[in-house]
Amino acid sequence: MAWTKYQLFLAGLMLTTGSINTLSAKWADMFTARGCHDDSEHTFSHPFVQAVGMFLGEFSCLAVFYILVCHDRRSPEPKMNTGRSFNPLLFFPPAMCDMTATSIMYVALNMTSASSFQMLRGAVIIFTGLLSVAFLGRRLAFNQWLGIMITILGLVIVGLADFISGHKDDSHKLSDVITGFFGFLVLTLLLIPMYFIHVGNFSDNPRHVLEDALDAFCQIGHQPLILLALLGNTVSIAFFNFAGISVTKEISATTRMVLDSLRTLVIWVVSLALDWEDFHGLQVLGFLVLLLGTSLYNGLHRPLLARIPCCAGMVTVDDESSPEERERLLGDGRVEASEDH
Repeated sequence: MAWTKYQLFLAGLMLTTGSINTLSAKWADMFTARGCHDDSEHTFSHPFVQAVGMFLGEFSCLAVFYILVCHDRRSPEPKMNTGRSFNPLLFFPPAMCDMTATSIMYVALNMTSASSFQMLRGAVIIFTGLLSVAFLGRRLAFNQWLGIMITILGLVIVGLADFISGHKDDSHKLSDVITGFFGFLVLTLLLIPMYFIHVGNFSDNPRHVLEDALDAFCQIGHQPLILLALLGNTVSIAFFNFAGISVTKEISATTRMVLDSLRTLVIWVVSLALDWEDFHGLQVLGFLVLLLGTSLYNGLHRPLLARIPCCAGMVTVDDESSPEERERLLGDGRVEASEDH
């Protein structure tokens, strides 16, 4: 079935904003500017400040959500599904995991190229699969185990490409919205103790502390383009989350996976065009292996096998399509908007 104009718009929005998100973060890392004191120019190495900006982008979706809810409630017949009521603190533990992972990711982006960073993010399916077995009691199908093993191989190849090239830094849903709020709030507060925690050469800022937010603001004052890069990161993540969730809802999760792979390709091509990195053949091989592993894990091989007469019998319905896999965390949520407001 052909895609509608709205579906094409969502796919294009996800691909564009997802690419801008990583590229703008890397762009900010490449700037040099003076800090708060009369010291020499140094690179903008503030991963935790960038993480705060990303969570601010996710949190900003909350304002849009409530504007839409208020507008819908003023209509004669409210149509918006606000879902079941729940305790927002339910999302605090995953928000802390997300905050930790995001902060580490921005630290890693300082140490590698944008394309390798995006490819290495494919490791998420390894931990998702293994943890779902350990804590949720799920049973992975053979193609998912095979996909995990191939993904590990792809990650090794991409990491080897970085090692051989010697690339390093020269100086060294509503649920998503709630997660963004907790991440933004907690990480902003953590910037205060981070200002006093000395980590030696691990940090590239002049004071060698875990995060020097004041130095970040001073560098932004001396080089306003850094603010443009940070705003690109903040705004793009808000639209990327909306587009990603909408693509899964309106089209399919498989389409989202394919678009995420294309996002990696776009980031790679743009980085090469801007001369942010050099071309390495091992990255091509690593990207293809990662794409194969991710495709197998997400079952993209099934429709291809179903078209081959001799292989059609190999396509089976596995646990991935079982009712418990499709069960939502908070239930169906198909509750009409209550008039008690």
